[in-house]
Amino acid sequence: MHLLEVVGTAVSYMQEYLSHRAVLSFTGADRASFLQGLITNDVQNLKDTTAVWSALLTPQGRWLSEFFLYDMPDRILMDCPADHAEMLAKRLSRFRLRADVQIENTPLEVITGAESRSLPQNVLASAPDPRCDGAGWRAIVTGADQGGETPAEFLERRLTLGLPDVMDFESEQTLALEADMDLLHGVSWKKGCYMGQELTARTHYRGLVKRRLLPVALSDGTFPEEGGIIVSGEREVGDIRSRSGNRALAMLRRDAWSASDLTCNGQPLSVVWPTWFPEEMRS
Repeated sequence: MHLLEVVGTAVSYMQEYLSHRAVLSFTGADRASFLQGLITNDVQNLKDTTAVWSALLTPQGRWLSEFFLYDMPDRILMDCPADHAEMLAKRLSRFRLRADVQIENTPLEVITGAESRSLPQNVLASAPDPRCDGAGWRAIVTGADQGGETPAEFLERRLTLGLPDVMDFESEQTLALEADMDLLHGVSWKKGCYMGQELTARTHYRGLVKRRLLPVALSDGTFPEEGGIIVSGEREVGDIRSRSGNRALAMLRRDAWSASDLTCNGQPLSVVWPTWFPEEMRS
């Protein structure tokens, strides 16, 4: 059955899906090998009960987009940023050549939930979020099967865990390792070549990561709705990305991680180390 034929008519609910995510479908006999040669993670790790988090990089190793992959009997589904879906379909299609692979944008939706939240019935694909323990689950639904958390609930939960989303990256600027994709199971060091591998591997093995995305918190007050520079003394050492209340994710220079005088808009700020971040790397 064609994928679009299984999509039901949308009805009105309180929004319980992530409207900033979209779903691409990859069909054809070569779909897995096609993706394997282009993205940061190992497609061979895909199983019907697991998802793979990965990214597409430029040839220079700069981030273009991140996504989750799900394996189905006749296709691979890609949970990706909605604003990137058309770009990903077009850019990946350039590498198709004679490969038997078809890329289709779908009207499917992405929902998420904490581990304590029951997974709704009749989802098309679902799996634990593979990035860290406690990250909950992600699922792809037709739109008629709601049951996930609201976007606000998802934001609060991922800020608490220190998990990045698309708005925390800068297109063609951020390195995969700066966004902690190496620590959150988004990069394979054992698979073959992929686009941007040379710089990513060199950065990893030489320890050249000068900044990383880290969860931070204000001791008082809340983060501004937009912008926000982190200062140590008179020196700018980072900037705020996702935020809610007094919690945020920040791209922070490594030489400022242990600084005791970090501020944002004059308010004291501190790094909140997530459990998945190795202690030996925290200085």
